[in-house]
Amino acid sequence: MILAITPERAPLQVTDEGAVRIGNTRVTLDTIVAVFQQGATAEEIAYRYPSLALADIYATIAFYLNHQTEVEHYLHDRQQQAQEIRNLNETRFDPQGLRDKLLARKAQKEVC
Repeated sequence: MILAITPERAPLQVTDEGAVRIGNTRVTLDTIVAVFQQGATAEEIAYRYPSLALADIYATIAFYLNHQTEVEHYLHDRQQQAQEIRNLNETRFDPQGLRDKLLARKAQKEVC
């Protein structure tokens, strides 16, 4: 018997927002790369994220290792987008002002 070898596609899905998810799960490529870079094995990742199939984790890690430059650019862009959103939210909703309001409300309740 001859083994038929066909290339497997990485189980990656791009959302409308541009996030890359693993298969039909909500786990992102960002997450898998981060924990892999922290030294987690595929089996440890599967334990942490039980919605992922072990084969999909290995395929995702292989994709990352084979396309490291592109994935690093993608991750950098995602971090920049997150920082821009964070800055926008802090501008729209001043965290210090909110903190002051909450502390004033707490102080008022303690007086009553």
